[in-house]
Amino acid sequence: MPYVSSFRNTLARVGPGALAGLLAAFAALAAAELAAGLARPAAGPVTVVGGAVVDLAPAAVKDFAVRTFGEDDKDALRLGILFLLALSAAGLGVLSLRHLRAGAAGVLLFGAVGAAAALSRPDAAGLGDALPSLAGAAAGAATLCFLVARRAGAPPDGPAGSGRGDWNRRGFLTAAAATAGAAASAGALGRTLADRHGQDAAASRNALVLPPPASPAPALPAGAQLKVPGISPFTTPTRDFYRVDTALAVPRIDAGTWRLRIHGEGVTRPRTLTLGELLARPLVERDITLTCVSNEVGGPYTGTARWLGVPLADLLREAGVRPPSQGGRSDQLVARSADGMTLGSPVEELMDGRDAMLAVGMNGEPLPFDHGFPARMLVPGLYGYVSACKWITDMELTSFDAYDPYWVRRGWARRAPVKTQSRIDTPKPFARPAAGPVTVAGVAWAQRRGIIRVEVRIDDGPWQDADLAAPTGADTWRQWTYRWEAAPGGHTLTVRATDGTGRVQTEERTRTVPDGASGRHSVFVTVPQTTGRPARGPAGAPPRPPDNRTAVQPSLKE
Repeated sequence: MPYVSSFRNTLARVGPGALAGLLAAFAALAAAELAAGLARPAAGPVTVVGGAVVDLAPAAVKDFAVRTFGEDDKDALRLGILFLLALSAAGLGVLSLRHLRAGAAGVLLFGAVGAAAALSRPDAAGLGDALPSLAGAAAGAATLCFLVARRAGAPPDGPAGSGRGDWNRRGFLTAAAATAGAAASAGALGRTLADRHGQDAAASRNALVLPPPASPAPALPAGAQLKVPGISPFTTPTRDFYRVDTALAVPRIDAGTWRLRIHGEGVTRPRTLTLGELLARPLVERDITLTCVSNEVGGPYTGTARWLGVPLADLLREAGVRPPSQGGRSDQLVARSADGMTLGSPVEELMDGRDAMLAVGMNGEPLPFDHGFPARMLVPGLYGYVSACKWITDMELTSFDAYDPYWVRRGWARRAPVKTQSRIDTPKPFARPAAGPVTVAGVAWAQRRGIIRVEVRIDDGPWQDADLAAPTGADTWRQWTYRWEAAPGGHTLTVRATDGTGRVQTEERTRTVPDGASGRHSVFVTVPQTTGRPARGPAGAPPRPPDNRTAVQPSLKE
């Protein structure tokens, strides 16, 4: 077969070069990881390049990644970077068979890109952050030169079984195996060193004992948690609480070294606080529902936890801050995270009496690292991207006119109160419940306003009142149920809520940009015929699911 023979000849010519390039990339990443482990794990090239990609990607690309990969978007980004790196490395390896200097220069160029990305990060710790990428590039270029030199003496078109060709092939493969082993060892050592950087942080969290709150959360009233299979629990388990942020590497901060600085316009008494000083203050405990602005209608990126923290208003008043309504000079608080993220919150809302806090505990334990240990902000009634700064290290008082935080610079609204929303948890989209009584259930939320009514509509029928769980406060979601006598066929179930102001959830459907999604959640289900005849829709037509009514995706922000 001439095609098979041609393929084999091509593979014999370029295969060793591609393998040399891939091994050079492996060695480069391993050396960079080792250097990052010795210096600062967050400066690893995949992490810094991934962060730069997140910052520079157009909104359409981010939305595509979010819709496609959901909460796995960060892993998908890492894999995408590694895949492109592998393709480029293989190409540079093939190029190096004829132009070794050009191939080595390409490897060094990738290192320069990584170094530039590291220095561009908002949490960059100085020129030292460029070293892992540069060290990796040097190791990769040296590895490529070594492997290509080992391959150079083997004639690609030499006769099979010739002594010199076999010896060179064996020598190249031996060198390749040795390179892979050395790179794997270096990478493993780098990961071990990186883990040691987080051990002190983990030990400090494990040793932390949260003091009892001066103002405990009220006990949940009877009937606040409905016993309905499939409904979201009133309190979201910590392990299930959504995580949405831009951190490819979760900051692991030692509680003993953590500091929070409060400064800026209108701050007459700037302060720097330790965690111990925060814990010595009177703490409040509250049940609060948080919602991500990127939560699509019916989406999962909302949850309720029992939070423990220091009232933000007290901290700000002690620093001399006054809200604009009382003559304060600043209307925006810019919170900065250890990973460089910036969020802007309206000072008026922080000090209007709501339970805005600097949280240190979640569901009875210190904050998990994924959720902001040792401290994070949260403000009831505001979407997370303007209020819920994780790993917070700095609070600066300024104005909306003077500074645009991270997401505002990318087209999101400066002010973002949570919109009234409701969700059907059960039955799930495209479920096939049996004919007869079916329990439709879910949750509804309108933080700071509360939920006073939930209604369900079957197909195009009238709105029917659902039964509400016992109220627990304006800052938490509320469970609801509706008993539906399901008839055979395809059916669309829709829900809407009314908030404490009497305003009914809008049916106007909008996307998440710029200030949160709106619309009513619907699910389509099919109730099978008991006679074995094919189920049909309510009007006799084959059942069709509603367009775009169950799409739920996360994003990179809260």
